[in-house]
Amino acid sequence: MKLFGLGIPELLIILAVVLLIFGPKNLPKLGSALGKSVKGLRAGMKEVQEEVSEKIEEELPDAEEDAAPADEQAAPKKVKKTVRTVKRSDN
Repeated sequence: MKLFGLGIPELLIILAVVLLIFGPKNLPKLGSALGKSVKGLRAGMKEVQEEVSEKIEEELPDAEEDAAPADEQAAPKKVKKTVRTVKRSDN
């Protein structure tokens, strides 16, 4: 099992170093603080994603009105002829 490119032996060494630095009494506090940080980060990311989605939805109808239908778009005759040829060869 690999986590962030680290195997089980590497993770055990990191855990032992953390245990030596912070001690067994502070480890639950450290885990709790880390969990709260991750929860806050996720909430912030979700909020930003919702704001971006709302902004896109607001601007999407304006973009659809500005865009011309596909039939009205000016395409060179050579391109139209090539498209017809490709459609015929697909059938």
